[in-house]
Amino acid sequence: MSRPGAPGRAEPALVAAPGRDVAITAVVVALTACAFAAAGDHQTLASIQRLDDAWLRLMISGRAAPLTAIAKVFNVLGHEYVTLPVRIAIAGLLAFRRWWWHLAAFTAAMVISEVLTGLLKGTYSRARPPGPLVATSGASFPSGHAVAASVTAVAAVIALVPAGRRRAWWAAAAVVFSILMGLSRAYLGAHWLSDAVAGIFLGTSCALVTALMAGQLQRRRPGRQPAMAEQPAGVPVPEREARRRDQHENGPDPPGP
Repeated sequence: MSRPGAPGRAEPALVAAPGRDVAITAVVVALTACAFAAAGDHQTLASIQRLDDAWLRLMISGRAAPLTAIAKVFNVLGHEYVTLPVRIAIAGLLAFRRWWWHLAAFTAAMVISEVLTGLLKGTYSRARPPGPLVATSGASFPSGHAVAASVTAVAAVIALVPAGRRRAWWAAAAVVFSILMGLSRAYLGAHWLSDAVAGIFLGTSCALVTALMAGQLQRRRPGRQPAMAEQPAGVPVPEREARRRDQHENGPDPPGP
């Protein structure tokens, strides 16, 4: 079994359970499509706007100095002068490890999310909430901070953590971070709540779709197969692998009588 992170070693499988990952990706993409379709329908958007107005009033009534300070930290974390160096560092680490399929999935997710965010903001041209607590620019839908946070966090977990139980825990942490980023945007009045929700879905969809596509290509590539995901503790080593190790340490078995 190869050790994750050692350059020159076999690249781990990007997707460990294709059937499960396809199902998860399909659900997230469907939710993303529903969010953007709802925002594009004037009648549905009117109902969404009432919910957004109520949420904004709730955020304003619950504002307190400690919460505002935390939200402004998230505001800084979502800016490109923070996310860009982080993305470059992750890409550099993947290149150092020679995990080229992981690098391709991560890079594609970043590029596609940035292109879609710009196109969708221009297409929807939604006005931002009044009286934000931080400087804002451009259209409101979807939230660029929410897109950047979710795509970077989710794609980074998929690219850096080999498939297995540990990746699931890190993925959960990435989702929590994305939700907190979205809530901070609505709390600061920089975006409507629906902007943040759509941004989280869009960023997560970009990360999942690119990983799934790269993973399928990795599985079909000719030549050496990707290394298997790390085994959880307590799983016995297969008998053939144990026999191979024993022969390597003690020499080949003596010939039979």
